[in-house]
Amino acid sequence: MAQDSATGPARRAGDHGRRGRLSREVVLAAALELVDREGLSALSMRRLGAELGVEAMALYRYANGKDALLDGLVEALHLELELQLDEGRAAPDADWRAGLHRIAVHTYEVCLGHPHVVPLLATRMLAVPLAQRPLAVLRSHERILALLGTAELGPARTAAAFRAVTAWILGYVSVELGPMVDNPAETDPSFRLGLHRMPAQELPTLRGITPVLAERGGRAGLVAGLDALLDRFTAEEA
Repeated sequence: MAQDSATGPARRAGDHGRRGRLSREVVLAAALELVDREGLSALSMRRLGAELGVEAMALYRYANGKDALLDGLVEALHLELELQLDEGRAAPDADWRAGLHRIAVHTYEVCLGHPHVVPLLATRMLAVPLAQRPLAVLRSHERILALLGTAELGPARTAAAFRAVTAWILGYVSVELGPMVDNPAETDPSFRLGLHRMPAQELPTLRGITPVLAERGGRAGLVAGLDALLDRFTAEEA
């Protein structure tokens, strides 16, 4: 069989590759591994085909182009979140707030494992009409709404709380995992963060707070902000 120096054994035109028979799950898992390793810019139908040992055309049965792969990565993250939320769960959450805490923390943990995919949670899904989002994404919405429903806030406040909760979790994770280091090889914190690139007279506050911003707030910061939001909605009820 002919060899390809870049990819090893020649790629096959059929739906069997180095990982056995292709399926949507296999294709998305390989795409996620590639992006985790090399970033979103590395993802293409050709490159993913090489990873799987098949021709790029073989992938179109499972994703009709790069955009579909990007949407699939969002789906894969939500499927992983579902697994984490359901794994070893013997009983329902103690109350709706505890359930929302658990969703927020597990979302953080999943995103922490796939930081390159996090920007897609906003850029891909928020541009897609609700009914056209992957089922795994809709199940995540359903899970949050079901918990909020037990708080008996009423339809209007439930909808407002849903928007606030999802925006907070997405925003927090996006900011938390966003790139901050300008030059990883630098040992001096100021040069490592690139403070010398910020005009001192125009951006004195930003320059001063950047070293603190570069420190992650972690799960505690995520839950504290979520509680502040939830307190607002329950205070309105009272």
